[in-house]
Amino acid sequence: MYIVKKRMEISASHSLSLSYRSKCEQLHGHNWIITVYCRSRQLDENGMVIDFAHIKEVVKSRLDHRNLNEVLPFNPTAENIARWVCEQIPSCFKVEVQESEANVAVYEKD
Repeated sequence: MYIVKKRMEISASHSLSLSYRSKCEQLHGHNWIITVYCRSRQLDENGMVIDFAHIKEVVKSRLDHRNLNEVLPFNPTAENIARWVCEQIPSCFKVEVQESEANVAVYEKD
């Protein structure tokens, strides 16, 4: 099994819709670190699991320097973002979304 890992930093804002009062309901930003894991039993015709540039294009072109509430069709929690990123990238099985030094959400396919 081949596994590749791509780590990217994006800057983006969001506000959360929560069932309780929180300062995160206000628009605020993070310098997010998104780490994408992809795997394959076989390499493609180029000798890759997936081109790192393709992963970067999917994530950065859609999320970097954006208000995530305006581009994502769900409450943009770190958990939901991790799942969404995983669903956008072929062969992806795991995504880590770090919104601060102490807060990381992980989505992993079964």
